[in-house]
Amino acid sequence: MMEWLSNNWANILIIALVIALVALAIRSMVRDKKAGKSSCGCSCSNCALADKCHSIQKAKKS
Repeated sequence: MMEWLSNNWANILIIALVIALVALAIRSMVRDKKAGKSSCGCSCSNCALADKCHSIQKAKKS
């Protein structure tokens, strides 16, 4: 087992870093969604689906 770990430590480290980055990205997306921020990063005035996205937020406030 120790031989396998010593032969693959770089792969294990890289995989762990990728998993951590994906988890941070998902966490950021969830926090932005809860805060009502846009997920696309652009303004809603140019978005064709702005009324679909914001109709949910208006219903929650009412």
